[in-house]
Amino acid sequence: MKILITGGAGFIGSNFIHYWMKKYSQDEIVNLDKLTYAGNLSNLRIVENLPNYHFIKGDITDKKLLEKLFKKENFDLIVHFAAESHVDRSITDPDIFLKTNILGTHNLLCMALKNRTRFHHVSTDEVFGSLKKNDPAFNEKTPYDPRSPYSASKAASDHLVRAYFHTYELPITISNCSNNYGPFHFPEKLFPLFITNLLENKKIPLYGDGEAVRDWLYVEDHCRAIDTIIKKGKIGETYCIGGNSEKSNKEVTYKILALLDKNEKMIEFVKDRPGHDQRYAIDFSKIKNELGWEPSVSFEDGIKKTIDWFSTNKAWWKSIKNGKYKEYYDKQYANH
Repeated sequence: MKILITGGAGFIGSNFIHYWMKKYSQDEIVNLDKLTYAGNLSNLRIVENLPNYHFIKGDITDKKLLEKLFKKENFDLIVHFAAESHVDRSITDPDIFLKTNILGTHNLLCMALKNRTRFHHVSTDEVFGSLKKNDPAFNEKTPYDPRSPYSASKAASDHLVRAYFHTYELPITISNCSNNYGPFHFPEKLFPLFITNLLENKKIPLYGDGEAVRDWLYVEDHCRAIDTIIKKGKIGETYCIGGNSEKSNKEVTYKILALLDKNEKMIEFVKDRPGHDQRYAIDFSKIKNELGWEPSVSFEDGIKKTIDWFSTNKAWWKSIKNGKYKEYYDKQYANH
């Protein structure tokens, strides 16, 4: 099988490539990534020289590039990760979120339709809005209620994907997942930022009172869920993927502090994010009951695995923090 993976140099995309190539070593993967600030080819050094892995630097908003690629390649499957995804950045500069997440997705759908290519769209639980403390968890029937330019753009892309199924019978599936954490996580998000700051003996910035709650999913479990949906999922359906680990940001912070033998003096409370959603939670009973998937990595084990990874891969995240990671593309692909 030949697979196009968009955004494969990012956090979840690169983990998915490692997962897929390990499990399905006979398949061919083409990784299309624009290499924005969060795209990092050093995530993929282990696979970059394999004959069945190919990297293409490109933007999903570039129609001509996509037409040229699809004319050359006959893909059996598209797994669409590529997206602008950081809420804070969407608040300060929403334009690129609308362009990439909506128009870019539409371009890919056009190519998939033209070639009748199976399309899996990776989305987020943030499209459902914010929950109160005692509200039931999000599920596939939850009405959309996005609260940021990021989540609004992802909601729009979800609707586009469904529209192509209903209007054109394009073979699609969608997954909405909770917050991921694990290896190769770009150090602007909570887990990697706090872990790396503490490893450098720097303070960690905690939004507001730290009481915002998220459901945490270890990234390898997310990769297994996508695999399960691709192999067993019903065409046209959406599946919610959760980690069964609701934690407040303060709980996560204190857990990281304890595991790194630091105290609360390392916390620096900062002004809360505008429109900060207070709680996300996922009911993953549909994918569990229909497809047999459930998370296998507990929060306790996942956070230890994550801290261990960042502790033993300091060169990786230090190169990001000082900006040198961007030089890797020029060095590795100078003659491409």
